[in-house]
Amino acid sequence: MSTAENIDVTEALSRLYKAEDILLLCHKNPDGDTLGSAAALYHALTRLGKTAAVLCADPVPPRYDYMKLGLFDRSFEPSYVVAIDVAGIQLFGDAVREFSDRVDLCIDHHPSNGGYADALLLDGTAAATAELVYDMLCEMGAEIDPLVASCLYTGVSTDTGCFKFANTTARTHIVAAKLIEAGADVAHLNSVLFENKSRSRLAVEKLALENLEYHFDGRCALTHLTKEEIAATGAQPDDLEGVTGMPRAIEGVSVGITMRQQPAGSYKISVRTELGTDAAAIAAHLGGGGHKQAAGCELLGSLENAKAAVLAEVEKVLCRGS
Repeated sequence: MSTAENIDVTEALSRLYKAEDILLLCHKNPDGDTLGSAAALYHALTRLGKTAAVLCADPVPPRYDYMKLGLFDRSFEPSYVVAIDVAGIQLFGDAVREFSDRVDLCIDHHPSNGGYADALLLDGTAAATAELVYDMLCEMGAEIDPLVASCLYTGVSTDTGCFKFANTTARTHIVAAKLIEAGADVAHLNSVLFENKSRSRLAVEKLALENLEYHFDGRCALTHLTKEEIAATGAQPDDLEGVTGMPRAIEGVSVGITMRQQPAGSYKISVRTELGTDAAAIAAHLGGGGHKQAAGCELLGSLENAKAAVLAEVEKVLCRGS
């Protein structure tokens, strides 16, 4: 049960203005939204003279180096902890457990947010947490220079699949336009984020296609990658994120499932669905959550057991919709 106090942008800023020694927490396997949102808020806070830093359980992929993140080096003891784009406490990772158990404020756009923080700034209609951080910076009167604009554009564009996903709204385009006007290096960002692929990424995509299987008369496509297969490609976590959309992109598929085994043995499940099919409902019954068309969870056990559990939930949703 959620115990968080729901607050608005004005109240969230009031608390940040009073705070000192602020630690910004990202979710494990960091993506463009958690990093871009945290980076933008980090730059805004430090320009106010605040001591702030960003912490993530997993390494930040090198392609995000342009964000100039101030990573936490334990040079100060955090007195105020902010979670950025983290829907549930299980998404922090063990490496930040000492701080994730005492989150003062969570800024998020996932309707499934577990309400684990003391206070929650949540907008489930936002396409990305970066939209909320943009609102915060505007209300602060903070300078949105090319660096900050590029960080926020990264969040907005990656969480919408370069504005292709169903969560994209008119407001998303308006925010993106404002960020372009502020100097976001869109041509470079789009190339880095959506066009360039490493050889290991291509090797992962090849494996995902080789492991692809169909269920429920082709309405569900599922692929899996074991930790041994991933290790053999030399892929980094960042190489794996783009694979999640592959099964759903197949013609006639309503539900696309990607199962990626984590180093400790569990399986990270990514669910992508067409309009009218609820991905969050599938993930929620497995202890996860997310959005209507994009959700996820993490399961323990063997590949076959994890696959059976996921497919059972997929079948329930497809049967309801048929």
